[in-house]
Amino acid sequence: MKLLFLGAGAIGTYVGGSLAAAGHRVSFTEQPYTAEVIAADGLRLTRSGRTEAVRDVQIYTAAADALAADDHDAVVVALKSFDTEAAVRGLIETGLPLPPVLSLQNGVANEPLIGDLLGPEQVVTGTVTTAVSKPGVGQVVEEKLRGIGIALNHPLGERLVAALNSAGLQAQGFPEPRAMKWSKLLTNLTGNATSAILDEPVSTLFADPVSYDLEIRVLRECLAVMAGLGLAPVDLPGTPVRALALAARRLPRFLAQPALTKALGSGRGDKMPSFHIDLHSGRGRTEVSFLNGAVAHYGAQVGVATPVNEGLTRILEALSGGEMSLDTYRHDPEALADALLGTA
Repeated sequence: MKLLFLGAGAIGTYVGGSLAAAGHRVSFTEQPYTAEVIAADGLRLTRSGRTEAVRDVQIYTAAADALAADDHDAVVVALKSFDTEAAVRGLIETGLPLPPVLSLQNGVANEPLIGDLLGPEQVVTGTVTTAVSKPGVGQVVEEKLRGIGIALNHPLGERLVAALNSAGLQAQGFPEPRAMKWSKLLTNLTGNATSAILDEPVSTLFADPVSYDLEIRVLRECLAVMAGLGLAPVDLPGTPVRALALAARRLPRFLAQPALTKALGSGRGDKMPSFHIDLHSGRGRTEVSFLNGAVAHYGAQVGVATPVNEGLTRILEALSGGEMSLDTYRHDPEALADALLGTA
């Protein structure tokens, strides 16, 4: 296949580099400095402990140049959700014919936004469950291979699954795009906002009874909203989402807490969640409004109360915007619980 990736971030570099190494025609758009480094050095892809140099990629600094250079089967977007609208509008402003857009982003708002801008028939829904890290420009490390989900409601779905599997990316097709994306959202919520606000690793959150209760409330609110939307959790590649939902909804604490602490805490190692990284690196913005905020948004639509997700969104936005001190709730789950629920 011929694929154009908007940006060479962690997921874009991983998926695009793997496809290029498997013989697919891959192009990237990037900022001038990053484009210069990749043009000179290529990509360095580490998988299964082995590092491979991938040089057979094209790199551009303008979407118009990339689109004019080839007839791509799809444009792949793996950007932060708050960058989606500008990126898609940039494609439109080229005035060139556009192929379908595959979103490999977190959250449930990107595909509807892309569909509003380009038409729903132009959107391919995807999700990545493999854990990757990006140690440098053009470099990516596969930390835990799980896979990629691709919705099959678009004519390109089957071809994309086949292409991704030819690159060893363990792709799987899903008939219902919204169930797939909301199931991924459920996993993205776990230990994310609370880790950033409390400045604690996920293992600590699930071991502490107060923060554990908040985490369970986050998941239960999301599951209630999903039910209101007529969606049920589905297992994603390498990710038993239904078991997570069962533990959150039904298992008593003495059974669920040790299992979740082990699965969600120790499985992550020392790596902090994305919201924590974004907040404490001083980036000034996180994707909380697209994750916890989406639960609150859709909860209002279907009449489901979501006080914890709504409160976490509000607090994390205030912290990242500098309107609240990072010390406000640091290492203090009781204070956070009181702010969210009115009781410690």
